[in-house]
Amino acid sequence: MPVIRTHAKPVLVLAGALALAGCSGTEAATPTSPTWHNPGVNAVSRIAAADGVAMTTSAKPDGTLETVALDLASGRKLWAHPATMAGRLPGMGIPAPAIIETGGGQSVAVALDPARKGRWNATLIARDARTGAQKWTRPVHSTFGPQKCGAFVCLSEQTALATARVVVLDPTTGRPMWKLPGIAEVEWSDASRVVFLRLAKHPVLESYDLKTGKPGWRLPIEQALGVGVDMSGGWSFGATADNLTGYVAPYTNPKTEKTSAFGLFSVRLADGRVNWLRPSVVRVYPSGSPGFAPVVRPVDQQGQYGGFARLDAESGRVLGQIPATQVPDSGWWLAFPARMEKVGFLKHDKPGSAFDLATGRSTEIKKERGWSFCVTDPKPLALKGQNPGFYPVASLCEYDLAGGRKLTGSTAPPAWFTGSQDGWRTWRDEQGGLHGIKDGTGTSPGMYG
Repeated sequence: MPVIRTHAKPVLVLAGALALAGCSGTEAATPTSPTWHNPGVNAVSRIAAADGVAMTTSAKPDGTLETVALDLASGRKLWAHPATMAGRLPGMGIPAPAIIETGGGQSVAVALDPARKGRWNATLIARDARTGAQKWTRPVHSTFGPQKCGAFVCLSEQTALATARVVVLDPTTGRPMWKLPGIAEVEWSDASRVVFLRLAKHPVLESYDLKTGKPGWRLPIEQALGVGVDMSGGWSFGATADNLTGYVAPYTNPKTEKTSAFGLFSVRLADGRVNWLRPSVVRVYPSGSPGFAPVVRPVDQQGQYGGFARLDAESGRVLGQIPATQVPDSGWWLAFPARMEKVGFLKHDKPGSAFDLATGRSTEIKKERGWSFCVTDPKPLALKGQNPGFYPVASLCEYDLAGGRKLTGSTAPPAWFTGSQDGWRTWRDEQGGLHGIKDGTGTSPGMYG
């Protein structure tokens, strides 16, 4: 069954997540904050960071891909090796390498190499994250790509076959620890547990013990959002503290013209119990991780969009909202300031508008700024040997809402977009170059998890 992730290409009318008002944004950076810029890569995937190493999948001018490792403190390239995709679906976007910390200041980087042999279409290769030295390999027929799950590697494999499964691998040896039949994606993990989204006709969240594979709690997605969930519209999850917040986007079946159940819900990581749910709401882009105080937009049974409501991530209750009557008719893109306390409606080269999300009141537009997509009509990547329809991860630019003009000289996109790893924030610019800044924002998820 096709599984489409909507975060690969920006979507205009779907709903957003809001970083807490107290979260740090660009104002957290100071003139003395360590920064770097590496224009020598063309990052097209998310950025993974661990143990002082940042990694991404980069597109080369000839249409091939490569795995690139950078020193997180300086942005200096450590190594690069060819990369590929074998069985990944276009709407899922380009996968990032997985980095697993193995202790003693050592980490293993795992990515898909184009080496083929017999019926195998690629090779999973594990390397030392800092030196690039090869550790082990595993032949792969088809996969959505490797993922970090606690101290292990989780790999969906044979995804194009009836024998599809997930294998949990030892990162130091590649030895399989245990297996799970079917197709699944890691949505959360810690040192001892992992939560998978099992992708099937009736999708399910399931918790497992990482070392033994012993099943824990189980939550059918339809139990939270209602009968008729179809993951083809896309999904996204984000964790904060003890809870996992999930978003499932609507999907209209072209044959039946029926729209699937959709919305936002929160579950307890300890036992899978539903904390709260908001059915029939959508999130917009750009946005933060769903695990941070979301801003949602309700959709009625006739498919009409309402206003924007700010929710508390812990309880799901409405903290502030603007009515549909204040939303401009057309021709706008969402733009949020660094702290996301306001929502702006950007009109390119024209005056826009902005509203305070806590009060719902219109704000003076003269000095308002907001972060929105640098490119509103992105072009798909021209990748050699891959299905068409893959897009690079989006980049954000800062705009003057009064004139709808792109601003120059901005230090960094806000933390709700970039996320942070041990105080380092990394992001892709409009040209694909990578940037990093250490501004003390701790560790938190961003738009791409």
